[in-house]
Amino acid sequence: MSATIPDYIEELKQTGDFLTLSRNNEWHLAAGEFTLNNGTVVTIHDTGVIEFQPATVSSKDVVYSSAVHGNETAPIEICDELIKQIIAGELLLKQRALFIFGNPQSINIGLRFVEENLNRLFNGHHTVEGVPMNNERTRAAKLEQYVSDFFSRGEQGSSRCHYDLHTAIRGSKNEKFAVYPYLHGKPWKKSQLQFLLSCGVNTVLMMKSPATTFSYYSSFVHGADSFTVELGQVKPFGENDMSRFAKTKKTLTALISQDNVDYPEFNADEFELFTVHRTINRTQNEFSFPFSDQAENFTGFAKGELLATDGDTPYYADVQGEAIIFPNANVAIGQRALLTVVPMAIDSNFI
Repeated sequence: MSATIPDYIEELKQTGDFLTLSRNNEWHLAAGEFTLNNGTVVTIHDTGVIEFQPATVSSKDVVYSSAVHGNETAPIEICDELIKQIIAGELLLKQRALFIFGNPQSINIGLRFVEENLNRLFNGHHTVEGVPMNNERTRAAKLEQYVSDFFSRGEQGSSRCHYDLHTAIRGSKNEKFAVYPYLHGKPWKKSQLQFLLSCGVNTVLMMKSPATTFSYYSSFVHGADSFTVELGQVKPFGENDMSRFAKTKKTLTALISQDNVDYPEFNADEFELFTVHRTINRTQNEFSFPFSDQAENFTGFAKGELLATDGDTPYYADVQGEAIIFPNANVAIGQRALLTVVPMAIDSNFI
């Protein structure tokens, strides 16, 4: 840490407005540090990356990320409020917390990304031989480093978790849902499903293969309990009904401000679980869906119905009720344009 105190520190102490500070410094911000009256150490690692170390010994290392896609505003507003409350001394932390606004420039332009989808660049995919670096690739590499450093400095034996907060392009038959990264044979945790349920999320998609997402990175590399959490549909700043996220904010607050959080006894009937049936990638310039832009995530199709057309190749539902997730015909060639999912039950792979 530099001995020089950055000019922004005094203003940040007064306003707690780390979001605006990050938006005003889109790709870089000098590191800085200060201590709150309650003993919490506040460390600014970079633009959009702020850490809180409570005065007491922590048993959890918690990462909350948002704005990996800059137009997904509701999670940004939730994290902005929490950061302000912590800096104002209104929220006393019991657990270490790292907040990340992933892509400040994309927030400023109101788009998912600037040059390249940041959530396709993690787990080492930011550096590919023959592919030139850009700001988002550089940013992905830095965010991995900040998360790695944060977890490495936690107390021995402390639990690690990372909740990457998003909103979906489309509406959803299940308004809020989470993506459980592929665990490479390790069991899924009922306790994490209970946490999600407390957030108002009862629909979970269980992945069956590695990914390039931020949540998969933390899960695979650091063994964190990690999820991509979709909290509704994309809306501009000021148009979110924040009352719809009250459970989410309350649960996120409790996790970092309490020594332990008790959740109700697990009941499998409260959840809708899905597993990936297949991935459809765009390989041709001519790629289209037969359904409208208003078709919601988790819309099911009858066996034999057309799902997508990639050039001259049609894709049909091959099981009854095959449902669509994250359809996006405008992805770059070679990227995933559609996931399809089918229901699954709680089984012996859950502990």
